[in-house]
Amino acid sequence: MKKYKVGVIGATGMVGQRFVSLLEKHPWFELTEVAASSRSAGKAYGERVSENWMMSSPVPEAAAALTVKHAVKNVAEIAEAVDFVFCAVDLEDAETAALEEAYAKAECPVVSTNKSHRFTPDVPMIIPELNPEHLKVLEHQRKRLGTARGFIAAKSNCSIQSYVPALHPLKDEFGLSRVLACTYQAISGASRTFASMPEIVDNVIPYIGGGEEEKSEREPLKIWGSLKKGVIVPAEAPSITAQCIRVPVSDGHLAAVYASFDKKPSKEEILERWRSFEGVPQKLKLPSAPEQFLHYFEEENRPQIKLDRMLENGMAVSIGRLREDTQYDYKFVCLSHNTLRGAAGGAVLLAELLCAEGYLDPK
Repeated sequence: MKKYKVGVIGATGMVGQRFVSLLEKHPWFELTEVAASSRSAGKAYGERVSENWMMSSPVPEAAAALTVKHAVKNVAEIAEAVDFVFCAVDLEDAETAALEEAYAKAECPVVSTNKSHRFTPDVPMIIPELNPEHLKVLEHQRKRLGTARGFIAAKSNCSIQSYVPALHPLKDEFGLSRVLACTYQAISGASRTFASMPEIVDNVIPYIGGGEEEKSEREPLKIWGSLKKGVIVPAEAPSITAQCIRVPVSDGHLAAVYASFDKKPSKEEILERWRSFEGVPQKLKLPSAPEQFLHYFEEENRPQIKLDRMLENGMAVSIGRLREDTQYDYKFVCLSHNTLRGAAGGAVLLAELLCAEGYLDPK
């Protein structure tokens, strides 16, 4: 098949670097443009990231040779050169929202890891296995933007990528009523390493800024919302409360989850729904999709971040320690890789879904 030409906006940051790494050998996508701020524009990508490359594999050779464009000044040039872009810029929300809309209006679809448009009513916020039907809102968004090809599609926050998929197969049948989630989040979620965040060594920080807890409580309701009159209307239930804590781990977000239901399921019913669940990406066998999305561990001490974050190339969700609770119906723990499933990898999977469903086409 003809490969899609792809750009990465915000290519020098941690998530941007993860995009560059994932695209190196992608069967559908070819990285042809990289863009960043004025500090990087005009330099070779390999030269620009040589001193702050944060991936375990080397800078891809083809990407290293690309010249970094200015993300804002070169919108028209980049939009003309590619079929779509991934956007992972580090700007204020209003600036990011305006930049993404500028690319969309230049007829360049945007697949975003940013929070700026997650609650724009006609922008789908997608976990591909959970709510692919929300992509239908794109036809309404295109009418608003006045575009034929351009649109914005977002992925959700990394903090919900473990526990929301675990709750999803149970929600409708058993009537999920309330959820408490405590997330223990890796430093890469703040685009940091141990070298750049020495204060986290031998430490736990019980606060993550940027509205992390509010996002953890609100975003699942949009994921579980419904499409009405050209917009996505968030669900009214369940009620969710969350605490988000930074822990001294390089990659991987762990969540301790408590859940109650209108109709309490048995433990066997829950395990069966986790085992049998598959989404559209699995049915379509998309390149980045895990073969088994939800994995349950019977061992009492699993999942563990160090052992299990790379399960199915970091794209699966691990679950363990399911048991009844004294205050809620059940409690369990779950784990996802925050820069793979939770960020760049999830966005690549979303782009694959957009291609497979006919929303992205090569020029």
